[in-house]
Amino acid sequence: MDKDRQRVEDALLGAVTTPDAYLTEIASHLISAGGKRLRPVFTIVASQVGNDAPASHEAILGGISCELVHLGSLYHDDVMDESTQRRGVDTVNAKWGNLQAILAGDFLLAKASEIAAGLGVEVAELLARTIGELCQGQILELRHTYNVSRPVDAYLSSIDGKTASLYSTAARIGGLVAGHSREVIDALTAYGTAYGMVFQIVDDVLDLTATDAQLGKPAGHDMEEGVYTLPVLHTLAAGGAAADELASILGKPLNETERLHVLEIVRNGTGVASAIDAARSFVADAERACDALPQGITTDAMRAATAALLATVS
Repeated sequence: MDKDRQRVEDALLGAVTTPDAYLTEIASHLISAGGKRLRPVFTIVASQVGNDAPASHEAILGGISCELVHLGSLYHDDVMDESTQRRGVDTVNAKWGNLQAILAGDFLLAKASEIAAGLGVEVAELLARTIGELCQGQILELRHTYNVSRPVDAYLSSIDGKTASLYSTAARIGGLVAGHSREVIDALTAYGTAYGMVFQIVDDVLDLTATDAQLGKPAGHDMEEGVYTLPVLHTLAAGGAAADELASILGKPLNETERLHVLEIVRNGTGVASAIDAARSFVADAERACDALPQGITTDAMRAATAALLATVS
């Protein structure tokens, strides 16, 4: 996998290299900052199910098309959130400005689509549909900003679109370029969705339970920005004096004292545990998907991955 990761890095940088050095610098900014490259890993691993063969060139290309979509969405997210730091470096919007960040994000999405088109009509259609799902998930989240009555179903639909859909697509592309059967491709798709749901719930739990130093930003940042995630929604739904107090403080921007107080309420309640239980159900979905795959080293690693992810908060 180390060699394949280096192939991914080289392909990513190659994909955003243009005759315009200025655009190349902006487009490659977050690539150079590093990252786990989970989406390309998903594509590669999905292509290896049942064969454990080295990653094909098509699997690398499919993986970087998904990673470029992810990076493009980060450029746009940082503009919307007015973020100044990402992966230990200045964000593109902080360093070059919002207009440059938006256009560079668009460029990354365009390059992703170009690469996907070279892998066939089905992959191109799939990636285009996924970009739409990312936007829908983000819009759904924005619609419920500062809404203390945000339904849990709306939260789950939002993270399905803005996070899980790209993991699902990365896995599906791996199956498609490897020529797996439709049954295997569908199981890989289900696995990607389940992993993505666990990933986002875990991330939302950590935003509330980890320290500022661990996060690299103030804990409870989502609440501060009016984004009420699953642990908060479950805390509110539990009722009682703590839930009433939490509801009375939320619904608006928070000052520092309020942020620390609502963090204490959520940490002392049952909402975090309820969110972890919800994530555990998606781990079970991932394991069922693995049961439908050809068994071997690759499938074993996939089965272990979701459980390991959940273990970071439970």
